[in-house]
Amino acid sequence: MIASCISNKRWKRETASRRFFFYFFIFFEKIPFVRYSVGMSDTLSKPNHKPEQRHQYLHWDEKTITDFSSDAVASLYDRGYVFTRKGKGVMHQTRSVRIDLSKFELSSENRRILKKIFDIEITHENIPYRDYSWPVAKLAKDFYSVKFDRLKSSDTAITVVTHKKAIMGAAKVKEILTDATKSNFNSLLVYDQKRTKKVFAGQPMTERLGYAICYENTSPLDASLLHYCYPFYELDKSPKDMGLGMIIRAIEYAKTTHKRYVYLGSLQRPSDVYKLQFSGIEWFDGDIGKNGTWQTDIEAAKEILKKNS
Repeated sequence: MIASCISNKRWKRETASRRFFFYFFIFFEKIPFVRYSVGMSDTLSKPNHKPEQRHQYLHWDEKTITDFSSDAVASLYDRGYVFTRKGKGVMHQTRSVRIDLSKFELSSENRRILKKIFDIEITHENIPYRDYSWPVAKLAKDFYSVKFDRLKSSDTAITVVTHKKAIMGAAKVKEILTDATKSNFNSLLVYDQKRTKKVFAGQPMTERLGYAICYENTSPLDASLLHYCYPFYELDKSPKDMGLGMIIRAIEYAKTTHKRYVYLGSLQRPSDVYKLQFSGIEWFDGDIGKNGTWQTDIEAAKEILKKNS
C-alpha cells in the first residue's frame, strides 16, 4: 500500500514535469522575443532582426563634397577618402591602398601575367559612356554576382546582407555610366582581345572582354591619380589571371598618362591581400578622430587583414 502511494506520487510529479516542459517549449517557440532574448542565433526568431553584419564596408568617416575640382578631390584622396557609388559627391575615409608610381616596377610575377594576356589591349573612354548598352550593365551584374558568391563560399564571416550589398546591380551600373549628375566616376577602361584567327578586311578581329570603371584626376601632377574602382569581365571567355592582368594594364595606362598614384580601393578582408603584391604600395592607417598616415609596412597590413577573417 505504501509502495503504491509512493509510485502514484512519483507518477504525478513526472506527469507535471512533462506538462511543464511541453508548454514551456511551445511558449519558447511561439514567442520569438523569448528566443531572441536568451541569445539564440537563429535570425528568424525575431521579426525584422538583422543578422550580425561583420565585414561591412570599413569607413571611419563619410562626407558629401560639392567642390569637384582636381585639387580638392586629390587632397581628399591623400587623406584616405575615396569616391563611392552611394551618390554624387559621397566619399568614405577608409583603409585606402595605392601605388606610388614613382616607385613602381614590374615584378617577375607581373611580367608572367602580362605574357598570358599579351593579346589584350586597353583603351580609354570618358564617362558618360557614349557607347553604353544594356549588355554592358548585364555583364557587370553577372560578374559581381558570381564573384561574391565565390567570396561568400570561401569566407563564412560574410553574411547574406553584406553579400547583397556587395553585388553591383545593372541599374546602378547604367546610372554610373550614363548619368553625370549621380555618378562620381569619369573614366572607363575597355579591354579587347585580338582574335588573330578571325580576320575582317585583312585585319584581326577583336572581342570585347571587360571594363573597369574608374575615377581619373589629371591635376595637380604631383597628386594626379587613377582610382581603379569596379572592374568586370567575361568570366567564361577571359584567360586565367584576367583580373590581375587588368590591374597591371591599368597601372601601365596610368604611367603613360603621367599619373602619380593608382588607387586600388581599400583593405577590408583577407581576400584583399592580393593588392599588396605591387611595388610602391602604400596603405592609409586612420581611425575616427585621427588624421591618419600612409604606411608602407606590408606585413602590418597583412596582420590587420588576418584579424578581420
